[in-house]
Amino acid sequence: MDRVRKAVHAQEAYQKGFFGQGVTVAVLDTGLFLHPDFTGRVAGFQDILRKRGMCYDDSSHGTHVGGILAGDGRMSAGKYAGIAPACRILPVKVLDRKGNGMRSDVEKGIAWVIQKKEEYGIRIMNISVGTVKEDQELDRTILDAVERAWDSGIVVVVAGGNMGPEPMSITVPGNSRKVITVGASDDCRLPAGRRDVRPCYSGRGPTHECICKPDICAPGSGIMACAPKLVGKGFFYQVKSGTSMATPVVSGAIALLLSRYPNLTNVEVKMRLRETAEDLGMPRNQQGWGQIHVGRLLA
Repeated sequence: MDRVRKAVHAQEAYQKGFFGQGVTVAVLDTGLFLHPDFTGRVAGFQDILRKRGMCYDDSSHGTHVGGILAGDGRMSAGKYAGIAPACRILPVKVLDRKGNGMRSDVEKGIAWVIQKKEEYGIRIMNISVGTVKEDQELDRTILDAVERAWDSGIVVVVAGGNMGPEPMSITVPGNSRKVITVGASDDCRLPAGRRDVRPCYSGRGPTHECICKPDICAPGSGIMACAPKLVGKGFFYQVKSGTSMATPVVSGAIALLLSRYPNLTNVEVKMRLRETAEDLGMPRNQQGWGQIHVGRLLA
């Protein structure tokens, strides 16, 4: 995470004291392990699959995503702190232990977040979930769900998917014109020995409706973040790669932004991302507006 914070200039935010206080981010994923790095900042828990009341993660994906977004790094002396280490996180379990799930459960999770927006003060919804295009009618239901969340005022941040590098490989619901869709800026530069994703995996636009996507990109390869249990001899972290990992980098940056400027609307947040992104010289349908630049975003 230290590499990621430097790459997106989040160190500048830390030096100025921006940590995401007062912002709640709903994370639709596999759940959340109550890792020490989240101490005192888990706002609640909703289990769409099993209706359990206690917070848990029977996979590892949701905990890793949460760590990139909001881990405070206390078990690594700050080395693996997330982008917004003081924001509140609200896990919503919509995926099973294998990281799979039904569209209907994702839609229920989105509907729950909309319903509870005021109660929990939810400003951002992170969806590191994607599904391949199957049927126009089925796609429309999940697209309608994320767009209802957007229309309710929530900043919806969605992964572009790992189906690249061919054109039209953005996964649903990242193909929505309204939401903020995130690609991985380093998907063709995997760390040595990584086998969890194939090279150049990040979904590329345009969408089938000829919308330019992704909107923005962030580092997503070889990211060290929170593990759902002790790994090895007392190690609390593990490495994962994918646009799922790039997405909470952007969500965390937006949490920093809304902590500083709480009156911004989701449309204003999206425009500010566009205006401050760092052009990496890649094609528009690969990098979007460019890589997120936290220093510029908060300036």
